[in-house]
Amino acid sequence: MSAVANTKAITPPDIHSRKGGTPLVCLTAYTTPVARLVDPHCDVVLVGDSVGMVLHGLPTTLGVTLDMMIVHGQAVRRGLERALMVVDIPFGSYEESPDQAFRNAARLMAETGCATVKLEGGENMAATIRFLTARGVPVMAHVGLTPQAVNTFGGYRVQGRGDDAERIRRDAGAVTEAGAFSVVLEKVPEPLARRITEEIAIPTIGIGASPACDGQILVADDILGMFTDFQPKFVKRYAELGSEAEAAIAAYADDVRERRFPAAEHVYATTSKAGDVA
Repeated sequence: MSAVANTKAITPPDIHSRKGGTPLVCLTAYTTPVARLVDPHCDVVLVGDSVGMVLHGLPTTLGVTLDMMIVHGQAVRRGLERALMVVDIPFGSYEESPDQAFRNAARLMAETGCATVKLEGGENMAATIRFLTARGVPVMAHVGLTPQAVNTFGGYRVQGRGDDAERIRRDAGAVTEAGAFSVVLEKVPEPLARRITEEIAIPTIGIGASPACDGQILVADDILGMFTDFQPKFVKRYAELGSEAEAAIAAYADDVRERRFPAAEHVYATTSKAGDVA
C-alpha cells in the first residue's frame, strides 16, 4: 500500500491549491472494493454518472437517477479514507433552477458523505455554480464534451475545434468566475486544453485533453480492462482484467462440468478437522 494512505483526508481547498503543481491523480469508482484499491493512490475519486453505462448497461448517462448516485456514493464512501470524493449530479436534477440544484446537491452530500459535487455546463450553469458555492456546496465543473448533452452534440464528438474553441474558453472562464474549485476538460483539442490551463486560476482535470492539464481522470474499469464495450482514444489500458476474469470463469465452468470442483479440500467431513473455517 502507498505510504500516503493514512494521511489527512483531501479537501476541495487542497485540490484548488494544487494549481500548477504536481499533477492531480483522479479516477472513478462505483463500488467499495474499487474505492479501497484506488484510495491510496488518488487525490480525487469521482462517483461518475458513467456508472449507468459501465455497471448498469445503459446506452448513455441520461437514465441515471439521483437514487442510483446515492447508492453508489454510499458504497464508495465506505471504501475511502484519503481521497476527495466527488459525486456527479445526474441529468435532470439540477438544470431546472439553482434551487433544484441546491436541494439535490444537499441530499447527495447528506446521504453519501461526499464533500463536493460535479455538474456539467459552462456559461449556462455559472449562476447555479455561484448559488451552490455561496451556500456551502463546493463544485467541480465540467466543460467541453458534456455527456449529458450527447443528444445536443449528436454523439460523443470532440468539442472546441475551429471557431468553437472560443465557446469552450468562455465556459471555462465562466465556471472559474462563478466559484468552481476545479474543472474537468473532456475531449477537447490538446492545444485548447493547454491554453485554458494557462488562462484560468483553478485546476483543470483532463480526460481526452492535454498532459499540460493540472490533473488527469479516467474510469477505473477502463484502465483495468473490465469495461470492454468500447475503448475511447483517450483511454490507456493498464491491465486486461476482463479477459483474465472470463478465462477464470471458463475454467471454473469446465471444472464443475468435469466434476473436478469441488475437490476434497473444498468440502466438509462429518467431524471437524484442523483448517476447517467458515
